[in-house]
Amino acid sequence: MTANSPLSADLPEAVRCIASPTDPDVELLLPADDVVEPEVTILIPSVDEELTMGDFVAWCHEGLQAAGLVGEILIVDSSTDRTAQIALSGGARVLKTPKRGLGRAYIDALPYIRGRYVIMGDADCTYDFRQLAPFVEAMRNGTEYAMGSRWKGSIERGAMPALHQYFGTPLTTWILNRLFGSHFTDIHCGMRGITTDALRRMGLVSQSWEYASEMVLKSVRMGLQTTEVPVRFLKDREGRLSHHKRAGWFSPFSAAWINLRAMFIHGAEFFLFKPGIVLMTIGLVLTLPLTFGDITIGHVTFSLYWMLIGLTLSVLGLQSVYFGCLAHAFLDYTGRARQRWQRLFRYTPSVLLSAGMFVLGLGLAATLLVHYVAHDFRLPATSSVVDHLSITGLLLMIFGFSTFCFTLVLHATEVRYGRGDDVVH
Repeated sequence: MTANSPLSADLPEAVRCIASPTDPDVELLLPADDVVEPEVTILIPSVDEELTMGDFVAWCHEGLQAAGLVGEILIVDSSTDRTAQIALSGGARVLKTPKRGLGRAYIDALPYIRGRYVIMGDADCTYDFRQLAPFVEAMRNGTEYAMGSRWKGSIERGAMPALHQYFGTPLTTWILNRLFGSHFTDIHCGMRGITTDALRRMGLVSQSWEYASEMVLKSVRMGLQTTEVPVRFLKDREGRLSHHKRAGWFSPFSAAWINLRAMFIHGAEFFLFKPGIVLMTIGLVLTLPLTFGDITIGHVTFSLYWMLIGLTLSVLGLQSVYFGCLAHAFLDYTGRARQRWQRLFRYTPSVLLSAGMFVLGLGLAATLLVHYVAHDFRLPATSSVVDHLSITGLLLMIFGFSTFCFTLVLHATEVRYGRGDDVVH
């Protein structure tokens, strides 16, 4: 920290500074009574929380002492007020960063985490950090991701807007559980615990509010041992405005949308794979039986136009299935899904099958060209056998080429590029 830094004028005595080796905008401030070899890291982003920071740090120390834990408090601070000075005076480490979003704060903090377990939350004293023991006890017993739940704990009257309590949070929690087959009761709870190893393996990328959904989704994707811990949710202190209120009336809706976006992206195959199978099946049923001409059932004649509808549905369905498979492979932490699809689509057999479908389709489609040349460059009458054969041929050509492309991309998912993370202690 430079001598003319706005923070340096009001720092507690004996504070030491460590500059980041990789990010010149990040700086770690160490308190005079810094903890050695902590078991737990209490990791808290903050922006202008001087009203509550003193009590919050005291709560953390009380919670650590009651649980018999050696822990550090790491505040990721982007404040313009005295939040950092108050935290340092209370014995917390402070990581000074630019204001780049809530999710980004957790990403910035990763190299500075020393504890084996991480407990996350807010510095506004709405979550009771005097009750840390259940989180650490769960993780000591094998839990890798301990999700707080206000619904299993308690919500103080007036602590949560009615729109959030009775509509927003229950609805988005229900959507996530449907998409991923999970059983969470409160996916937006800000207090949660995770092992440091699991947090690093998660590879968080969210820059804003959606980090909360990303963590929940990735805990499911990674197959982490998960449990829910009841928590107390308290009202804001008198005179404090929540970050949503500071950002304006639209902020809760924006946060809800970006959380839904994260769910849909991480659950992409839900919208692709099974719907694609349905579309492709309907399309093939409409196309293949009409390969050699119209079919009449009762008063309904299935003609060339039905084949074109079937062709469209088949292609849409196939692309959805393949995109769903790729999404499954890209979002797979365990590698089992990718290996399963690669066994099913082994490179050489799949390429040969693709080539066979394409050549067969080309041969069927060529009948239309042969007829066109042989009949003085005139197309056949509508719904002739030649027309039907050519449509099936086009379908096979598209299926063959799409399968070839899918096989290439699927096996390209094996490619990995190394990335090192510097760890600062």
